[in-house]
Amino acid sequence: MKIKSPNSVKSILENCGEMKPPSLIIDDLKWRYLVRSVIRGKNILIVGPTGCGKTLAAQSVAVGLKKEDRFFYFNLGSTQDARSALIGNTHFEKETGTIFNESTFVKAIRTEGAIILLDEISRAHPDAWNILMTVLDDLQRYLRLDEKKDSEVVKVAKNVTFIATANVGNEYTATRVMDRALLNRFSVKIEMPPLDKKNEYDLLKNRFGITNVDMLALLNNIVEIAEHTRINIRQEDAKLSNFLSTRNVSEAAELLTDGFNLLEIAENVIYPNFDDDGGTNSERTYMKQLVQKYIPISGTPDSPFFANKTKGNTTVIIDPAAPPF
Repeated sequence: MKIKSPNSVKSILENCGEMKPPSLIIDDLKWRYLVRSVIRGKNILIVGPTGCGKTLAAQSVAVGLKKEDRFFYFNLGSTQDARSALIGNTHFEKETGTIFNESTFVKAIRTEGAIILLDEISRAHPDAWNILMTVLDDLQRYLRLDEKKDSEVVKVAKNVTFIATANVGNEYTATRVMDRALLNRFSVKIEMPPLDKKNEYDLLKNRFGITNVDMLALLNNIVEIAEHTRINIRQEDAKLSNFLSTRNVSEAAELLTDGFNLLEIAENVIYPNFDDDGGTNSERTYMKQLVQKYIPISGTPDSPFFANKTKGNTTVIIDPAAPPF
């Protein structure tokens, strides 16, 4: 999309709210800033906890600006060989000799108007950061193919936008402290906070089309359990060193629609996220006792979906911030 004047940018931004999908939870101001920054070809860093919608935000703006055919996704967190992924590799053929195969990333930076998503940049190997230094520098914007025979220099095409996502905080043990020089290459920084309980509940209810009252009650319980882990991990006397992300809760909600009950969901999605070392004092034991608070004491075997525990005529309201024991 070619932007001819500031007025045309303003015109797009006036209606950009219509581009935002219902499944993306981001306030209107940040969404408008994101759209504007993509139009202007900025380097954008989206930060926030896992599962808050960082990747979805990048994908959504590409769809909204009708650039799906120029959207390139690179998961730097899972890239083992940065040079091969970002530059390319060579191999030898008997008939033709040494052949250089340039990477998809090279194709991406050659594409005018492309949106290039560098997902999980905070988990990338330092080799990847070093390669990206000149690519992201506004005064350089090039990539040297030093694996190629003539060491070709590839200039980044016009109006290319780089969007990087990063998890932040001490709870992300797989992340690295990002190089300050690399961070400075992102002129736009957008913070996405974790979803609150209501937004997460509404998001998953709509995503999976849950309308059954009992299933909605169980979904509410799952969201409350996740909220408890996020509150607990921030406390000085925290019992937990991990928390349930929106991605975890989304998987739990999908299991709910597939007929799993709370105990089955907990065994498959909740407990594996918590350490079992320490026996009765372990994090997993803590989570099992928390989940038990949401299992009904009375009720029929075919109705395992209760919003709160019920005993006799007394209903115990669950406080997600309260410890399970």
